[in-house]
Amino acid sequence: MSEPVRVLVFDSGVGGLSIVAEIKKLVSGVDIFFAADNAAFPYGIREESFLVSRIQQVMMRLQSYCHADMIVVACNTASTAALGMLRSHFDIPVVGVVPAIKPAAEQSQTGKIGLLATPATIARPYTRKLIHDFASHCELRMIGSSRLVEIAEQKLRAETVNLAEIADILSPFSDFQDMDRMVLACTHFPLLREEIQEVLGAGVVCVDSGGAIARRVLSLIQRQSLSDRKGHDPASLARVIFTREDHMQPYLECCDHWPAKHYVVIDTPLVI
Repeated sequence: MSEPVRVLVFDSGVGGLSIVAEIKKLVSGVDIFFAADNAAFPYGIREESFLVSRIQQVMMRLQSYCHADMIVVACNTASTAALGMLRSHFDIPVVGVVPAIKPAAEQSQTGKIGLLATPATIARPYTRKLIHDFASHCELRMIGSSRLVEIAEQKLRAETVNLAEIADILSPFSDFQDMDRMVLACTHFPLLREEIQEVLGAGVVCVDSGGAIARRVLSLIQRQSLSDRKGHDPASLARVIFTREDHMQPYLECCDHWPAKHYVVIDTPLVI
């Protein structure tokens, strides 16, 4: 039996597990490696120059271990900073997660759209270009929050989520009348979809990129004639990789509810 298609899903923390879940819903028989650069977490507070250098360093080490057929950058901040570099460096498909501004603008009935992201994604010229290209006819209000990333990881560890704190973070949207779409522009945020929806109310639809990324992965597998490489049950093949061995317990707790064959540490020290 031939080896299954290997897909490397990469994030700074464990928010990218939301992308893994979407891929598993749609694509069967693939071997998924999920890598979290916990040594540099969170990416949302990092400078772009640091991220480009760091991501190149980490991805070279990850690929030498995984030998992936495809890379999914399951982090909006990393994608908006380093996607071009990765595509020029690797000769395999590299799929990036970018804010779902286009579908939100297409779906909105009122032209009022909220954008919830990390501060770094909010500040990226790439994000501004997406708004200019696809939502120039809409009115957007943006909030950058690193705290929501931490809350999402707390939820994955089965810790209590403080809904009042989430409501406080989202309070700048409270007077944005007629907003009907909310772009969840960080892969951590779909993990808090229920809580965010409760705060925003039924009149606002949350939009993220997870489903679109899974469809893109499936399309690339089919287009590159990889679909005949049948694997075993993918749930038994998932692997989780970290870049820092100490202080791993919170991450392991986050992953407890996700299928994983084993955990690997590819030590990649943080140099600033």
